[in-house]
Amino acid sequence: MSQARTNARKAAVQALYQWQMTGQSLVEIERQFVEEERLKDVQKSYFTELFHGVPKNLCGIDEALNEFVDRPVDMVDPVERAILRIGAYELLHRLDMPYRVILNEGINLAKYFGADGSHKYVNGILDKIAQKIRAVEIKAKAQASK
Repeated sequence: MSQARTNARKAAVQALYQWQMTGQSLVEIERQFVEEERLKDVQKSYFTELFHGVPKNLCGIDEALNEFVDRPVDMVDPVERAILRIGAYELLHRLDMPYRVILNEGINLAKYFGADGSHKYVNGILDKIAQKIRAVEIKAKAQASK
């Protein structure tokens, strides 16, 4: 996994957090990130996909999260919510990406941005979504390792 893609996820967490907290337009937030040079060493196309893809698919993403979170999605810590939404987006819409990569990236984002122990919460939720959405992939991986 490339560092530029990891950096794209980090920038997307920050941008989505800002969007969730301020309600500013995506275009305005993205403009700020470009002007402030916060997208250096970032795979810009992936940042754009995540940052615009999450709000565009928010109903489906939050529906997937609602099944497994312990409170309404809007009540989840805003940093964790941004990370969970990115992970759920990738599990739902990036079938080319192995689910383990998505889970590991989510855990690392939670360790980087979240409160102590939030990576365990993020891992638990994303793992449950993966078990449901990526069941065929998980089963194939289990068969291959026997």
